[in-house]
Amino acid sequence: MRKKGIAPAVCLLSTVAVLAACGGSGGSGDDAAKQGASARGPITFVTGKDNSGIMPYIADQWNKAHPNEKVTIKQQSDQADQQLSDLQQHFQAKDPGYDVVTVDVVWSAEFAAKGWIIPLEGQYALDTSSLLPATVKAATYNGKLFAAPYASDGGLLYYRTDLTKTPPKTWDELIQQCQGKTTPSTITGPKPACYAGQFAKYEGLTVNAAEAINGAGGTIVGPDGTTPTVDSAQAATGLDFLVNGFKQGYIPKEALGFQETQSLNAFQAGQLMFMRNWPYADAILAGKDSKVASKFAIAPLPGPSGHGASSLGGHSLGISAYSKYKATDLDFLKFIESDDIQRNDLNQGTLAPVVTALYSDPALVKKFPYLPTLLASIQTAVPRPVTPYYPGVTEAIETNAYAALQGQKSTKQALTDMQAAIKSATAG
Repeated sequence: MRKKGIAPAVCLLSTVAVLAACGGSGGSGDDAAKQGASARGPITFVTGKDNSGIMPYIADQWNKAHPNEKVTIKQQSDQADQQLSDLQQHFQAKDPGYDVVTVDVVWSAEFAAKGWIIPLEGQYALDTSSLLPATVKAATYNGKLFAAPYASDGGLLYYRTDLTKTPPKTWDELIQQCQGKTTPSTITGPKPACYAGQFAKYEGLTVNAAEAINGAGGTIVGPDGTTPTVDSAQAATGLDFLVNGFKQGYIPKEALGFQETQSLNAFQAGQLMFMRNWPYADAILAGKDSKVASKFAIAPLPGPSGHGASSLGGHSLGISAYSKYKATDLDFLKFIESDDIQRNDLNQGTLAPVVTALYSDPALVKKFPYLPTLLASIQTAVPRPVTPYYPGVTEAIETNAYAALQGQKSTKQALTDMQAAIKSATAG
């Protein structure tokens, strides 16, 4: 998870059991949408722990304008697996007390397929023309929008400007730029190590593996969300970039235990030349305790032949099928996407906006110089597998990718086993 002052990054843990999907297009949600369709009243907004401090402003602004339809914000824990479990339990109980819920981009398909959140069409339609297309796509399942994009995120390359003036555009350039300037294999040498991302066995490894695979032109599942497609030459090229990193030393051995915090700490301490991380790291690296405060910049992730593919992160808001006040819920979704709230979320909590125009706003770009780079990252981002069976799919990815990084499996064997495990997970 992201630290204080920062929105949660995408970090769904893989301890959640595989959940079978039902219904291809959220049909039960269509029926439930008729209940309370025009009703208004007080609502509850369920979201993860507010480490960024943005929720008081949201509540105050909404409640001032809607004294008869006030919102109560229910904060969950700061652990994504616990957030998901809580939502699953309340949805299964058809709890009307969970009106609007925060939906991680990788939960959208499951919630939609089970009919837990309603499709945003007809009287619930939202105007998405001003939003980043990638965020809209991430909230869409079977051709229907099921959630309102709220905050986005994309992977970025952080690099040491005292060691290189020009960021690498390809993986080969990254490796070449490290030669002579870094200590191979470890972060404990006299020079910094070359590159690290998030390679511990958790959701962050799924993110990093997916970026490598997608960047090389590979895919993990087909458009149907169930057919595994990961056992391919393109996927092997992508995963090999990471596997060879540990073999050849351009990724330090310590990175096998790195989550977001550990990789950030290493870069902040001057122990890395390049780091893959989320936008929130910028503020921390520029802080007074950072050894690289004036010695780093941000670029798009590299790929095998140019600009790579970031995994799309972020969150959307869904209307519970069991809410009694869906008219109020819809207005709250529109409010969350408003210019005022999106600006405050960025200024106060460094959440990446979903409104495209804000990325070229002069005042915001002056304060957050990385916004144009982040926009490019999000615009070319690839969602992690869009499937109602995501917990089982991510378990298959991280388990087999980790075995390959450890050298316990060849890249080919890891992808073959990954393909078989995804097939089993999506069998229903």
